[in-house]
Amino acid sequence: MFTARHWWEHRGLQIGLLALVIGSALTLRQTQGALVMEIYQGITRPLKTLQPGINPEDRIREARLLELQTRIVDLESQNQKLQSLLGYVEKEALLTRPIVSRVVGRSADHWWQQVTLNSGTKAGIKEGFVVKAEGGLVGLVESVTANTSRVLLVSDLKSQVGVTISRTTAKGVLRGDSSDEGVLEFYEKVPNVKVGDLVSTSTYSQKFPAGLPVGRIKSLDLKKLPASVAKVELFPPIRYLDWVTVYPAPEKLNPEKPN
Repeated sequence: MFTARHWWEHRGLQIGLLALVIGSALTLRQTQGALVMEIYQGITRPLKTLQPGINPEDRIREARLLELQTRIVDLESQNQKLQSLLGYVEKEALLTRPIVSRVVGRSADHWWQQVTLNSGTKAGIKEGFVVKAEGGLVGLVESVTANTSRVLLVSDLKSQVGVTISRTTAKGVLRGDSSDEGVLEFYEKVPNVKVGDLVSTSTYSQKFPAGLPVGRIKSLDLKKLPASVAKVELFPPIRYLDWVTVYPAPEKLNPEKPN
């Protein structure tokens, strides 16, 4: 008797702890943790009420604040762009003041071909009007509705612009390359031109006024047949156009060249 009681005094506590662990495990398995979750929620619920900014009303207010902050940043960005553009417009002669318009449509399939503006005949835009952005020539108004205009970009494969090399007056035709570069075909077999030369619209051009910046010579192939060619880095941000200015077509036409 003494031996059994002595053994129980030494082992009873261990057996009790083991039974408690096994019982808790079986309970946890049968309830799939529901009991533990209830205990946890009971402990943490009072703590949650003490933490600020996590109730639904605060979350809604925070979401609204973030939305307003996003709108403010967007408006500030647009305002800066417009101020820069209007400053550029102020430098133009009064009779040639352009129509400021925004790009509102652009197809992923025709990214380098055309854009749609949010101004049309109601704003005074007509087919053949010239479109510019910061950096220089963007393209030509191809078609117009009452409130929109579709612009053929200088980067379009169909685009042809009569251009000249500012440093030497060497002339040629700039064609679009469906990228932020263009291909310039010279009239001369061996033109006086080098990498880095600036390119602008030519006095020969019928579609565009002379002297509009277009780009810079990036590379040359003077052995190309039947005429030398150059790659031109286009100045205007064709890839991500936003605000543009639209001008009337030039009145003076030079019949020597078709572009």
